[in-house]
Amino acid sequence: MNALPESVEKYLKKYSFNNWKLVHNLQGKVENAIVIPVICEYENLRKLFNSLLINDSTYFSSTAVIIVVNNFSNSSEEVKHDNRNSLKFLHAAISRMHSDDALVSKIINSTLNICLLNASSNGYEMPIKIGGVGFARKIGMDAALKIFNYNSSMKKLLICLDADCSVDSNYLSSIVQEFNNKNLSAATVNFRHNIEEDSPTTPAIICYEIFLNYYVLGLKYANSPFAFHTIGSTLICDYESYIKVEGMNKQRAAEDFYFMEKLAKNYKIEKINSTTVHPSPRSSWRVPFGTGQRIERFLSCKQNEYLLYNPVSFDILKKWLETFNSEEIVSSNDYLQSAKKIHPELSNFLIEHKFDNDWNKILKNSNRPEQLTKQKQKWFDGFKTLKLIHFLRDKAFPQIDMFEALNGLFAKLEIKKDFFWHQRGIPDIEIQKKYLELLRALN
Repeated sequence: MNALPESVEKYLKKYSFNNWKLVHNLQGKVENAIVIPVICEYENLRKLFNSLLINDSTYFSSTAVIIVVNNFSNSSEEVKHDNRNSLKFLHAAISRMHSDDALVSKIINSTLNICLLNASSNGYEMPIKIGGVGFARKIGMDAALKIFNYNSSMKKLLICLDADCSVDSNYLSSIVQEFNNKNLSAATVNFRHNIEEDSPTTPAIICYEIFLNYYVLGLKYANSPFAFHTIGSTLICDYESYIKVEGMNKQRAAEDFYFMEKLAKNYKIEKINSTTVHPSPRSSWRVPFGTGQRIERFLSCKQNEYLLYNPVSFDILKKWLETFNSEEIVSSNDYLQSAKKIHPELSNFLIEHKFDNDWNKILKNSNRPEQLTKQKQKWFDGFKTLKLIHFLRDKAFPQIDMFEALNGLFAKLEIKKDFFWHQRGIPDIEIQKKYLELLRALN
């Protein structure tokens, strides 16, 4: 008997959707679920499976790979046709019947468990109003809760991945071992976009990944608790933390950002550096922003991409966090006066976001110091942090040249390298790569 824990039952009853049935050939329950949304990704899905299958097979039998093939009823015929190919491929792997497809045979001969949620075929499509990558991740993660072995002492892990990725050969074993040995609740996996030589996307992906790493490094410098990447294909949590934050949200984009922010308000987000996910550097129509959109924008030359937030903004954030997170309890007016001394626009930002009213409510409802600490982090969360950086960008410190900004932040961290670029214009691609490698090492 492996009844669902009461907390899981309650969660599923309140938050899950029951329109889709999980198709699988599981012989028992599992401890890990890799959830992968798929829309028009047949060729990439095959590449991903080739990548997964060279992993150490120790945890294959205790892992379910849940593929959520999805589209809308009004999706193009090209998308639906590609998804039908994915469905055919997955059904063949699940049925474990002899196949002329070498990859299907390889999957069948492994002990990896393949599961399918068909949100693509006629009558089972994603709901147009709320469907999208967040919804696809959600129904896959919710389905995993029903197939976990809750009698096992091992952690029950929800591992997010994307179809256009490849993974290192120690991907699964590293995640399982680090979560269990270190008793982690939530984490991100190290990532590196695939950078191809002599590809039109190479400058674009280097530029974008510099931007991503620069922002996280700036938050680290400021001692922000939200200094982590929020990339969908790198997110992992255990089932308890997933339920605690009421599951994945249904956002059509930035679902990863909002989900990780919810987790960070309740748990420390750890980093798994012992293995790496390699997202694709392609442009894409699938989401309105993120990697695909940024690559598309770079290639279309719509704006100058070689700009970053002024590092002075991170100084202001750092000083504000030191002030706000100190143990001394002061009035909202005292905080606003301190903020004004740090920078007038910081004070303006807090006033605009109704800090005075919210802080008085927090004080009234927080009886213990730990409650107050938690409420501070909930109020000045990852989204508000980003809003402050944008506010300072718009009101006081416009974006500056990418390499001037990088040099400025590195100077604050007392880092100096002989390749740092101090001239006008954009350095050649090899120097850009060196900057990126340094950022990767520091994050």
